[in-house]
Amino acid sequence: MAKQKIQAIRGMNDLLPTESALWQQVEKIVKNVLNSYGYNEIRTPIVEETALFKRAVGEVTDIVEKEMYTFNDRKDISLTLRPELTAGCVRAGIEHGLLYNQEQRLWYFGPAFRYERPQRGRHRQFHQFGVEVFGLAGPDIDAELILLTARLWKALGIAEHTHLELNSIGSLAARDNYRHALVEFLEQHKDSLDEDCKRRMYTNPLRVLDSKNPSIQELLNQAPKLFDYLDPESKDHFAGLCQLLDANGIKYTVNQRLVRGLDYYNRTVFEWVTNSLGSQGTVCGGGRYDSLVSQLGGRATPAVGFAIGAERLILLIQAVNTQLKSDNNIDVYMISSGNNTRVQAQKLAEKMRDVMPTKRIMTNYGSNDFKKQFSQADKYGAKLAIVIGENEILTNKVVVKNLQSGEQIEVEQDQVADYCLNILG
Repeated sequence: MAKQKIQAIRGMNDLLPTESALWQQVEKIVKNVLNSYGYNEIRTPIVEETALFKRAVGEVTDIVEKEMYTFNDRKDISLTLRPELTAGCVRAGIEHGLLYNQEQRLWYFGPAFRYERPQRGRHRQFHQFGVEVFGLAGPDIDAELILLTARLWKALGIAEHTHLELNSIGSLAARDNYRHALVEFLEQHKDSLDEDCKRRMYTNPLRVLDSKNPSIQELLNQAPKLFDYLDPESKDHFAGLCQLLDANGIKYTVNQRLVRGLDYYNRTVFEWVTNSLGSQGTVCGGGRYDSLVSQLGGRATPAVGFAIGAERLILLIQAVNTQLKSDNNIDVYMISSGNNTRVQAQKLAEKMRDVMPTKRIMTNYGSNDFKKQFSQADKYGAKLAIVIGENEILTNKVVVKNLQSGEQIEVEQDQVADYCLNILG
């Protein structure tokens, strides 16, 4: 009886070689932009104590209530696969003394996990690029993060397909005052709410503002406005941010219903959205979280950051910028036939890698048939083929064939790397 095949867990997808080239290209562009602003990478574990996310994200959020992968280890400690990366970054900063009275500009990239219904651009294992800045309280750093993302969209060729939405949700005290007013309004219109909004009305009422239900959005036109409840400091901060964005030519829409889904946000919140992916419109989201460090046991530290879902970003690039491709083809394919030629081809390939380490060189280890080897070279999209036969070993030369032009020439073996570099650039 044949054994049953083991398949990937639903919503946790393989990234195949045909896809990884584009991912590598996007990662390279993102890292180059982050490096140009002087940000440094941090890498944190994918597993943390469950309490970290309950305290940071909020116990009454969908993430904590329904979406986390949580389990007990052998010491009966509750652990969770990280559903987002900000909390772990803050925990690491506190634990290693990176935050108090210091400025840190950090970035990360890695997987996160949420038990959601898998759909296009949303998986149970997904990947996030993110930036977290600690120790800077002014609107200028908020503006820099938005400028950084705008520069990134240009580098990825998607700037014309993204738009910035911006809001201020004020201080925690101001938001609490607004929360009471919003709940009172929702209670008066309870019969008009859908089940999702009824569930959130008391646990996380600001998320009702984010409802995608058109009838709820129409109802909210009559609701109290969050901006009317902002404290003076938050209004000044937001005005300063808008002034900086205007000065830098960044177009934006003030969306007073933009609140973001996590409890730790305050003051500035923003999203980059697109109309090019159907309902999956948010490409990047972030904002300030000035109380999170103290909430997790550190000393009060201003903080701001954002996260980009890599899967959704890749989908947008594939939809609107098909020219962004990574050349995953082989540069040089080593072909050999005859006694001792394979050994010589392998040795020569190693010497060539010393001279041209950034080029992709592949050595044939299969058929001795020249025709089949050239077919393999074509399969891998090779630009050049180097041919070594018994005669080439005797003369200490090789034949270099340009597989794009068809031209070929004999070259001394000790000069072949320089010759190939001259052609490949």
